[in-house]
Amino acid sequence: MISKFPLKRTALCVLALPALLALSPVSAKTLVYCSEGSPENFYPGINTTGTSFDAGVQIYNTPVAFERGGTKVIPALAEKWTISPDGTVYTFSLRKGVKFHANKNFKPSRDFNADDFIFSIDRQWNKEDPYFKVTSSNHSYFDDMGMPKLLKSVEKVDEYTVKIVLNAPEAPFLANMAMPHNGVQSKEYAIAMLKAGTPEKIDQEPLGTGPFMLVQYQKDALIRYKAFPQYWAGKAKIDNLIFAITPDASVRWAKLQKGECHVMPYPNPADLAAIRKDPDVKVLEQPGLNIGYLAYNTTKKPFDDVRVRKAVNMAIDKKAIVDAVYLGTGVPATNPIPPTLWSYNKSVKDDAFNPAEAKKLLAAAGLANGFTTDLWAMPVQRPYNPNAKRIAELMQADLAKVGIKAEIKSFEWGEYRKRMQAGEHQMGMLGWTGDNGDPDNFLNTLLGCTSAKSNGSNVAKFCYQPFEDLIQKAKVTSNQAERATLYEKAQVIFKEQAPWFTIAHAVAIKPVRKEVIDFKISPFGTHEFYGVDMTK
Repeated sequence: MISKFPLKRTALCVLALPALLALSPVSAKTLVYCSEGSPENFYPGINTTGTSFDAGVQIYNTPVAFERGGTKVIPALAEKWTISPDGTVYTFSLRKGVKFHANKNFKPSRDFNADDFIFSIDRQWNKEDPYFKVTSSNHSYFDDMGMPKLLKSVEKVDEYTVKIVLNAPEAPFLANMAMPHNGVQSKEYAIAMLKAGTPEKIDQEPLGTGPFMLVQYQKDALIRYKAFPQYWAGKAKIDNLIFAITPDASVRWAKLQKGECHVMPYPNPADLAAIRKDPDVKVLEQPGLNIGYLAYNTTKKPFDDVRVRKAVNMAIDKKAIVDAVYLGTGVPATNPIPPTLWSYNKSVKDDAFNPAEAKKLLAAAGLANGFTTDLWAMPVQRPYNPNAKRIAELMQADLAKVGIKAEIKSFEWGEYRKRMQAGEHQMGMLGWTGDNGDPDNFLNTLLGCTSAKSNGSNVAKFCYQPFEDLIQKAKVTSNQAERATLYEKAQVIFKEQAPWFTIAHAVAIKPVRKEVIDFKISPFGTHEFYGVDMTK
């Protein structure tokens, strides 16, 4: 599915919220979501974090979508579609009468049509497109999933029909089209801002077709949205949506108690007992479609040696870490995909905690006296990791016992991700929340060769041909049982090669005030507020 935030500005935000709520009309319904951080931008095509996707999914629609709280693909901007028998041609019939938002920069003169659908793909795919490099040319999801090579053509059949031809069948393609990075932007707005010499405005002051319009954004403080009256699926039940950016989980909980926010993500595990006792709060939870891990940079010594990777795996007491940090909100991870995902291989055994055996492996690798390494820890709480710094300290202590001296490093979240994707680390913590309910989204995006060779999400830089052959064969296989068998074999190879130390799968927990109606936990970790209502 990554910053230290100034506490001073967060405090200002806390003071400002009651005033903001008072400004709303008496009859208006205003929901405040205590977001954990600021979005990197409002262009989903270059983002990979839930924080940024949360900010964007309110504004944009995708061609197809997932049912709210589920994994089934349903119509969105495309009201229907057909797939050729060989699985290489997708024809999308687009919804008519879909309106774009307007802002001070631009008032749309037409409804959504095929040009917008195609533009939103082209700016990720076509290097000659004038928007390809605007904001960033690193279209992580698009590239990591091999879309540049997969797409043969994207054709406008007529104003409301788009035909996409693939170079090969792609089993998860339709589900991939429902992912947030495919949020559709206005080509007409893009052309106008290009002519004005301010192309970046389409990503900074975005217009979409989604249920909410962006009204205000103050970095590290708040995002204000207003319900879009002309939304094609019907106006949202809440009138105003405010993201109160609150990096500290304890502060989020305090604000939830006071009614200063209505929904909070990522509570501190230590606070859960108190949260469950609050009569004004209900705690929603379900197994998380996620994985937290420590990645070894397999292109850097000594982690290019599988014996060293295995030794580190065996030197760390995983159970102690999960018990101490997750406090019952996570389970130790064995495989790179969560147990709730189809094709999970239950027969794979985890590396045992065995420091003596770890020392033997280090000696066999010529490192009997140990070695020095870095150990990167995220500066922010994530759905798959409640406290990376504390986990790093526990790992550091375990590694010291087998002669490995690990120096803990961290950076501002955006910088952290950028540097890890560039491969600057030796060891680094990261994680993932599934986007589409398909194993390819984990095994290919996080561990495939294409993602390793670009500055993509394969931060282990793991490119191992026997593993790659299995996951690529699975992509072009339509039979799910056959795909599952291939992915099960891939998980065996993953464990043998050990590009990661798999830490935990976290439970998705969302404390919500009781006046909130019909908020649903997304299996993909995003927070969507269309369909949510309030009693007051």
